[in-house]
Amino acid sequence: MEDDTPAAFDFDLLRELTESDGAPGYEDAVRAVVRRELAAATDEVRTDAMGNVVGTLAGEGEHRGYEVVVAAHMDEIGFMVRHVTDEGFLQLDALGGWDPRVLRAQRVRVHTREGPLTGVIGSVPPHTLTDEQKEKDPTVADVHVDLGLPSETVDERVSIGDVVTMRQTTIRMGDHVTGKALDDRVCLLAMIEAARRLSDPAVTVHFVATVQEEVGLRGAQAVGVDLDPDLAIALDVTVANDVPAFDAADYVTELGDGVAVKLKDSSVITNPKVNRRLRDLADAEGIAHQLEVLPAGGTDTANLQRAGGPVPVGALSVPTRYLHTPTESVHVADVAATVDLLSAFLGTETGEHDYSL
Repeated sequence: MEDDTPAAFDFDLLRELTESDGAPGYEDAVRAVVRRELAAATDEVRTDAMGNVVGTLAGEGEHRGYEVVVAAHMDEIGFMVRHVTDEGFLQLDALGGWDPRVLRAQRVRVHTREGPLTGVIGSVPPHTLTDEQKEKDPTVADVHVDLGLPSETVDERVSIGDVVTMRQTTIRMGDHVTGKALDDRVCLLAMIEAARRLSDPAVTVHFVATVQEEVGLRGAQAVGVDLDPDLAIALDVTVANDVPAFDAADYVTELGDGVAVKLKDSSVITNPKVNRRLRDLADAEGIAHQLEVLPAGGTDTANLQRAGGPVPVGALSVPTRYLHTPTESVHVADVAATVDLLSAFLGTETGEHDYSL
């Protein structure tokens, strides 16, 4: 039974963000929601030529020229149509890091010029497979989408390059929230909630929703050059392997233990002084937190660190089970802790902290 206990954050907004579709390079629906929310919480909102959204709160103190970027990405992993068979089935090219094992028997949405079509990724009954077929490792190239339409209609409606996303709802499940695209829409939520809380900051804060993170951190690199920040904080999800079949040393993070302060991933080592301030603030404010050492995977943090020259960076992560699947899951307390720590950090940033090494 679904838990109706209210979350300590705007669950309706999280659901709207996650149920919106936004594959890399095609983040339009998500961008519209972010622009609407940042327009109500910041002084100025603009969008650049790549599609990054920047909402700016001007500093009120003597260090208002000191600029902080907070970034979370809008895109979700998806697909492009690469071929339409004579029988009207769609074959796909991946946009981002899919595990083909999770794709069978999923519903998808195909975004055509005339509007979306619902399809299913087919999965034949296991008892009809040959031994050779059963042993074959699945690939995205083997996937086909069935639209339930005659091939002539598919030819008329679907074009090569049409974007495909998962079709999934977002629900409360006990103490968890589960759905698609929590990577990274849960961090867009945290960023928006922090922007709502922040008033009269001492320094100028740019709240940035980036594009194309899942295909190479591309939006963050461009916006890092454009804004040239003095300090950057990236927000993303991280692995929570606290499930059967994993040893505790390989959990990375655990759901319910609080926001994760990133120390490293495969793309970045965060500034020790920045993550120390994050940890000290969490201790002082009684905010549950844990430390993240991620052995594989990269985030926008990396490109913000070096896009326009060296920048001190920190990163906060929301622990997430079942990453890059249609059933990503987070703990409501961890989401609330992320909002609390980000808000505390921005509210106490004066531009006078020395992050040089």
